[in-house]
Amino acid sequence: MYIKNIISKRPYVIAGPCSAESKEQVFDTAKSIQDVADVYRAGIWKPRTNPNSFEGVGEKGLNWLKKVKEETSLKVATEVATAKHVELCLEADIDVLWIGARTTVNPFYVQEISNALKGTHKTVYVKNPPHPDLGLWIGAFERLYKSGICRIAAIHRGFYSYKKAVFRNDPNWEIPIRLRKEIKDLPIICDPSHIAGDSLLVQDIAQTAMDINLDGLMIETHNYPKTALSDSNQQISPKQLKNILNKLILTTNKLRDEKHELELLDFRDKIDMLDSLIIDMLTKRTDVVKDIAKLKLQNNLTIFQFERWLEILNTRRQKAIDDGLDKEMIIELFEVIHKYSILLQTSIIRK
Repeated sequence: MYIKNIISKRPYVIAGPCSAESKEQVFDTAKSIQDVADVYRAGIWKPRTNPNSFEGVGEKGLNWLKKVKEETSLKVATEVATAKHVELCLEADIDVLWIGARTTVNPFYVQEISNALKGTHKTVYVKNPPHPDLGLWIGAFERLYKSGICRIAAIHRGFYSYKKAVFRNDPNWEIPIRLRKEIKDLPIICDPSHIAGDSLLVQDIAQTAMDINLDGLMIETHNYPKTALSDSNQQISPKQLKNILNKLILTTNKLRDEKHELELLDFRDKIDMLDSLIIDMLTKRTDVVKDIAKLKLQNNLTIFQFERWLEILNTRRQKAIDDGLDKEMIIELFEVIHKYSILLQTSIIRK
């Protein structure tokens, strides 16, 4: 997959309100951020869970974005969900179109948008689907690419979680990292606003995105965030945007100091040794699981023992607390270990 480079600097900054609300709001916000942003974003069609919520101003908002494009140095971007949206954006010469999470999840919608873009040279951003399905996300890029769209980028906006958490959406950082391995040259931009759900958390998430070497940031910015008609909790002011960008620490993946480089290599050797010991212990644990499967088969026992699973969770959680470890990390780890123990026992018994 040949992808044209659309990132001119790092971090590449996309900023603007969640929704275009008025001509004045759109233009005033744009003027306030034009010295720090590369692309101005504003949604004019808003897919909302509740039909009584603000669903965007619609087509007239395109004229407001055109004014921003004409009177500032900013490129302009908006979300599209249908072929008709694409058609209207092409007529208005909107620079960048993005496909939202709720659209990415449906291959029919993505294909409809891809077909409408065929023969154009537009830049298209694709947000991750609501759930961590990397194949679905990659499929969206492939559909666009088959329609001749080479100017594409990923927007990592986090994933829905059933668990109560600090963030609105789980960052699940390993997913964008895996995406980079699958599509090497694909620019990946982080959307800290949708991950956070709270303006106070945007700075830390933006920094993490830079720490793992993502290419840019899409940050919802409104001239009066508290009065915003959508997502007011997670939007920041132009002044806050500038503060966040100024505070970012852009790291490198190499240490310049030879002494510290050797020290880092020594730490990595220790990690490698400990990881090898973990794998050795898991191998021994697997041998015991095989013996358990044979015993269950001989005694016609069910594979999944609910009481035993609760005991594992409770004792491992308490051990993590006693040792000062993150209990959620340990629970997730043993959920994976238990899952594969069940799969192994099932395959043995079926044979």
